[in-house]
Amino acid sequence: MDAQDNTGTTPKTTRIYVDADACPVKDEIYRVASRFGLPVSVVAGSFIRVPQDPLIERIAAGSGMDAADDWIAERAGNGDIVITSDIPLASRCVKAGADVIAPNGKPFSEASIGMTLAMRNLMTDLRSSGEITGGPKSYSPRDRSTFLSTLDQTIRRIQRQRATQPAVKQE
Repeated sequence: MDAQDNTGTTPKTTRIYVDADACPVKDEIYRVASRFGLPVSVVAGSFIRVPQDPLIERIAAGSGMDAADDWIAERAGNGDIVITSDIPLASRCVKAGADVIAPNGKPFSEASIGMTLAMRNLMTDLRSSGEITGGPKSYSPRDRSTFLSTLDQTIRRIQRQRATQPAVKQE
């Protein structure tokens, strides 16, 4: 629950949503979120272990094909951060106004998501026709470092934007 400030407004707390089924940076997310005091929703299709922390919420969204993605996309919005390597989910969240970061630290944006979706679809077609048989490159320590830097910068940017926005008084 967000407390009202002295102007009578209730600022929305930034929440980090984690598409957790295959996320290699969950521990890093927990550490950064704890440092900034931000709540984290760890969303998976089924049970997933998370640390005992009042800021970390575990969501078992169900076994449906896109249940976890749908749960995140229905809730993420402006001022929130979504961590996912799922490009269609990233597209939905970017359109909703959320900041979206891949586990390798690559941010998704309105400007980049269309090309990223097109490239994903092309690679899927090439793999299904047997043209390409390899998958993505393995996750590296450099990817982890880039991710941490991008997450930190994104949180700080959102906090600066919120600090400079004029408050809207609630009646």
